[in-house]
Amino acid sequence: MHWTDINLWAVLVAALLNLVIGGIWYSPVLFAKQWQSAAGLSDEQLKSFNPLKVFGLTFIFSWIISLNLAFFLASPGTDWQWGLTAGILAGLGWATMIFAVIALFEQRSWRYILIHGGYITVYFAAIGALLGGWK
Repeated sequence: MHWTDINLWAVLVAALLNLVIGGIWYSPVLFAKQWQSAAGLSDEQLKSFNPLKVFGLTFIFSWIISLNLAFFLASPGTDWQWGLTAGILAGLGWATMIFAVIALFEQRSWRYILIHGGYITVYFAAIGALLGGWK
């Protein structure tokens, strides 16, 4: 694969999707209170985080994730359906499983694992479809 096989605009949008999907997933509309409780975080702790650091690093890490998946999906025959499938396989089969292993050793609850694992899988599925379809 070559850099010319990668749509860098799609990679950029896929990285931004992490912030959008995460913003919805961890909002009061979905899992904010459940996640906060499972993570053992107080309201004061949540208010004290550095948004520039957290969102800046999140975007950089998301760009790396998106670029990596884009290289896996750079084959000429890739479409959004294969991208979606590959995203689910990578998100559930790799990323969520290693996260679950770490969380088990940290003695985290299944609720914690399922909230984060669900988010990871949804994010990977979304960017897989995007990267597979936007060539």
